[in-house]
Amino acid sequence: MKRILISAVAAFILAGAVSTLAAQKFDLATMASTTLYTPERGYGYEPSTHGAGETPIYFSVRVPEEGNYNVTLTLGDPQQSTDTTVKAELRRLMLEKVRIAPGKLEVRTFVVNTRTPKIPTGGEVKLKDREKTTEAWAWDDKITLEFTGPHPAVRTVEITKADRYLPTLYIAGDSTSTDQPSEPFNSWGQMITRFFGPGIAIANNGESGESLKSFIGEQRLSKIMSVIRSGDFLLIQMGHNDQKEKGEGVGAFTTYAADLKMFVDAARRHGATPILITPVNRLAWGTGADAGKIINNLGDYPEAVRKVGRENDVAVIELNALSKAFYEALGPDNAPRAFADGDTTHHNNYGSYELAKLIATVVKQANIPFARYMIDVPAGLSSFDPGHPDPLATFDIPAEPRVSGTVTESH
Repeated sequence: MKRILISAVAAFILAGAVSTLAAQKFDLATMASTTLYTPERGYGYEPSTHGAGETPIYFSVRVPEEGNYNVTLTLGDPQQSTDTTVKAELRRLMLEKVRIAPGKLEVRTFVVNTRTPKIPTGGEVKLKDREKTTEAWAWDDKITLEFTGPHPAVRTVEITKADRYLPTLYIAGDSTSTDQPSEPFNSWGQMITRFFGPGIAIANNGESGESLKSFIGEQRLSKIMSVIRSGDFLLIQMGHNDQKEKGEGVGAFTTYAADLKMFVDAARRHGATPILITPVNRLAWGTGADAGKIINNLGDYPEAVRKVGRENDVAVIELNALSKAFYEALGPDNAPRAFADGDTTHHNNYGSYELAKLIATVVKQANIPFARYMIDVPAGLSSFDPGHPDPLATFDIPAEPRVSGTVTESH
């Protein structure tokens, strides 16, 4: 068994802190691995889905209310070099491969957004069955942290409620942006957190199977509008499921465009800034003269996003064009390696990381308002080119033991 540098569960420093907004502090270096999470305790390790002593390790803390929380970790080990990757909730990448020399400690802080189905203004989100089971960590009353990597070492955890004025970036999208619960699936919404510092929270409200119409009907837009504030941002990426909707008058430039404008107007009424994203391409190769080229099988939906952006003075991130260039750069032989096995729509860790990096690059280059909260990465965002993606051979975000037994809902 691999020896894990995190001993089990921590000493609860502030008595009664679970029911208040005071800081909750845990010393994981002295904690026993048998301290499992229970609602009564309010903190502890989640039961492992793999062998004892193996990574990843999941640690949860109940929080008194939904919203944004600062998570501060002390990383390092007195005797060994360490290499720690941290994810939160449903596999949101927060810290990537933090390497620390023996005897050194580093303190890192990031922000985790939590939510529940209840809508403060009345009603609640109509959750799908999977959101109550395999995706429950995205909707419960606790923060779940995942520690993984070759030699992870988390010595202390501190959780405090973030300032109520901390800006939040909300994501309204489908399965290509949602927090996917298990391998081999992943999305750009789970990776985009990697590129932002603790000055902003990212609230991924995307869900598989959603169109603009269903997002409204299931009260997901109402949920966002009940908590979004002036100074916040709303990223909107739909289209994959919208194109499947049928009926008189239904189409990209009619109902879809009208609903997009509804999202834009709703955000602006609350003083928030909407940003549109053209739908990510599927892996669809042309033939004949178009061999080796990605063909559009999303109909007029990408163009409808562009049109709504132009007519309403909304920034548009061209993920449709960026993903086309990314797939073509990989080529027909390697592009499938950016997707979940046998899938042509949903990405794996590599594909979603590259797409998130492309989105972050556009945000920085175009100086979209929330660009000031971004942090850089080793390769640099200012020059990242979809035509020259990161090499597949060097990509090593740790995968997880939780593997989906079946393909997720189509979009």
